[in-house]
This record gives sequence, structure tokens and C-alpha cells, in this order.
Amino acid sequence: MSAPATQPAESQSSPGATGLFSVQDAEGRFAPQLPDDAVERGDRLCAQLEAGNILFFARTPFEISPTEREILLGQKQTSAAYHKNVAYRPAEDRVTGLDKSESAEAEQLRAILRHYSHSAAKFLGELLPAYAGNWKLDYASYRPIEERGRAARLHARNDLCHVDAFPTRPTNGDRILRFFTNVNPAQNRVWLTAERFESVAPHFAQAIGLPAPQRVDPVSSALRALARALRLPGGNRSPYDTFMHRCHNAMKEDAKFQQRSHKQRWEFPPDSTWIVFTDCVSHAVLEGQHALEQTFIVSRHAMVAPERSPVVVLEKLAGHSLTAAR
Repeated sequence: MSAPATQPAESQSSPGATGLFSVQDAEGRFAPQLPDDAVERGDRLCAQLEAGNILFFARTPFEISPTEREILLGQKQTSAAYHKNVAYRPAEDRVTGLDKSESAEAEQLRAILRHYSHSAAKFLGELLPAYAGNWKLDYASYRPIEERGRAARLHARNDLCHVDAFPTRPTNGDRILRFFTNVNPAQNRVWLTAERFESVAPHFAQAIGLPAPQRVDPVSSALRALARALRLPGGNRSPYDTFMHRCHNAMKEDAKFQQRSHKQRWEFPPDSTWIVFTDCVSHAVLEGQHALEQTFIVSRHAMVAPERSPVVVLEKLAGHSLTAAR
């Protein structure tokens, strides 16, 4: 099994291509070109992420115990109790994606995912101080199912390149930052990346049509406030969220984009970790089983290069705001 490319992201020459930047080696040492100052180093790494690159760690930067790994690897991917993945909701300290009969198993997974979620947040807060305190800790997940050949409806397929947008958790222009770990002891997790969002946005804006600005008259504002108070679907959805969800689906539906877009293949070895803004990096997962993930919703106002945020890219195309007033 081949290891991922480890050349600095700056060496990637194809316009719109995603690069991979190795942050730490297997001994936990920072890359030589990174400064010793934590704030300056963090800003450099934030800039790499916001440019649409992947931060790579040859070894997971915190401990996942042998007992935790044994429990994770012992999960049966064929169990009817599993959905696409097992999700942990930090704000509620609960696990979803298991059948009610699996209560003992759910408690074990809750403890493991809670530890992973807390460890990822602590590490990332120290690594990227510009974002620390400016994010919402979203779901963590465990993916026990082999990705290669996994049956799924079109819009749920992981093996088609797409940018992320959560239909039930709108971000209103904030960013989707995801922290992945391959806990498989023997198998690489294989990704493809295609052009970054800023490169493909004009095409999909034309294909889908950019939304109109959100109405701000008293009646519309009152209806949105009521929908939010009642927690109705779409109560927090902005024009930006509507477009990004449609773009996620349109990318998977677009056979020409899937076939002809310039792609790069990445293989993430056992016990490696990688971090990426999946709202701007078009990505697909081809192979791999047993992966952990933690999602952070990072305030768009915390960006070191805000002009590269998808919402700014789209607003330049639209000529008006696509976010909702709160």
C-alpha cells in the first residue's frame, strides 16, 4: 500500500488543485519550514487550510488506547443496526446510529467518541489558535463500513466528488472543518480530490442558479423567527445554505464533472490524521474501513483569508449577501 504524497502544498501546480501539507512526522515533530511561535505557526496552517489544502499528520497527535481500538475494530459492519455511520452529538452527549437493542455497545461507543471529540478539540485549539473559541463543536462519527462497493443512493454516495453541506445543520456561511483519523491497523483510507470550490463555483452557479437575497421585510422576518422558535425545518436556512446543499447534490449528479475534472488520489495510512475544509475541497472516499471523524463549524469571521470562504466566492458572483440576519 502506498503512502500519501508528502510534498508541501505549495508545490502543487495544477490550478484549483488541492495540496497536502505534512504538519508532523511519525515522531510528532513539526515540519522544518514551520515557525516555532504557536500563533504564527497556527496562522500559517490556517492559511493552508483556507487555500483548500489538507493538513496531514503521519501519526495521530493524541492517544487512542489499544482497548478503544479493539472495541472499534470489533464492530460488525454487516449489522442491521448501523446506518451510514455512528454519530456522537457532543452537546447532548449521546450516540445515534445504533439500534435500541444495542445499549451496551452504544455506551462503549459513546465513551470512545466522547474521548475522541474532546481530544480533537483540545489539540486543534492549540494548533490553530485563530479558530479556537470561534467554532461550534459539531458531530463526531465512527465509520465502520468498508467504503469500496458500499451501496447507497446517489446523493449519499461517498465515492463521488462533492463539497459538504449539511441539510439539517445550516451554517449561514460559517465553515465546515473536519478532522479525520484512520484507525484501521492495516488498510489505507483512499480519497480523491477534484477542483476546489472557488474553481468550480462559476460553473455550478450557472447550472443551478444563484439564490435571491433573503427578504428582510417585517412579515418574512417574523415568519423566520417563528420557524426558528418552533425548530421547523429550514428555520435557520440562509440562501447560502440552500445553494450549497443543491451544489452538493448537483456535483454528484453531474457525470461530466465526475469523469472529466482533474483529480488527485490520496492514501492515508493506518493511525494517520488529516484535517480539511470540506466545504471548499471537492472530495470522495474510495476505499477504507474503520475511521473516526470530528466536525467543527468555524465562524467565517475567524478566517485568516476570508476572501477564500465559499460564501464570499458566491456573494461576489451573486452581487448580494447570501447570509441570513440573526
